[in-house]
Amino acid sequence: MIAPTVAWKASDNHAFGISPLLVVQQFEAYGLQPFDNAPGFPHMTGAPGSVTNNGTSTSTGVGVRIGYLGKLSDRVSVGVSYSPRIRMSRFDKYQGLFADGGRFDIPENYSMGINLRATPAVTLAFDYARINYAGVASVGNPSGPPVVPLGAANGSGFGWKNINVFKIGVQWQATPQWQLRAGLNLGQNPIRSDDVSFNIVAPGVMTTHYTLGATYAMAQQSELTFALTIAPSRSVTGPSMFNGFGMPAGNETIRMRQYGLGVQYAWKF
Repeated sequence: MIAPTVAWKASDNHAFGISPLLVVQQFEAYGLQPFDNAPGFPHMTGAPGSVTNNGTSTSTGVGVRIGYLGKLSDRVSVGVSYSPRIRMSRFDKYQGLFADGGRFDIPENYSMGINLRATPAVTLAFDYARINYAGVASVGNPSGPPVVPLGAANGSGFGWKNINVFKIGVQWQATPQWQLRAGLNLGQNPIRSDDVSFNIVAPGVMTTHYTLGATYAMAQQSELTFALTIAPSRSVTGPSMFNGFGMPAGNETIRMRQYGLGVQYAWKF
């Protein structure tokens, strides 16, 4: 996602911005033969041969994000942003997997936040975000039962629900050279237990992220930033969709944990 931005400062304390969003997505999948009208699983897709093992497929789209930043006082600032749903071109090689002939749009999302300068050295940030996954057919359509042929306009999807995300962060200017940061991200799990089977390929079950970070000013014009993210293991268990095909598949569980480490060097000129 490339986002060139234009901002307008309406006054000393209020600014508006707009970013055209130039989006490129790529997708490839292997091993999904049971979803491609395999023996014992008839009518799973309306486009046989366009479900799996087709290499990389590319999708493009154009969207926009608008935002506002306001300084309410010397200690308090607020910000809001909004991005409508981005309509993407189809993944042609996987038009039998994703609903609406292989379309995988970017969901509508918006956020708002407040920044509080508690002391000259300590800054607190509180954010709220909303992601409307359910508005995108390939993401929000339930997976079944019954299974609606994959790739159809109303075809089965991942069954993701809309979610709310809450974030809190703190930054401390410990010394003239060191800035220390910590954060907590609390979100909702978009995946219901009834949709476990289809989400084996997209187990986005995470709800909690812990972050630590620091910036070290090596000189007046250069600085080094570190960031660490840890998301503890989270799982969802539910009945297998293959129970409906006469197979005693029982229950299935999807589970994920995440770790992230970032390093950034900046040169000011």
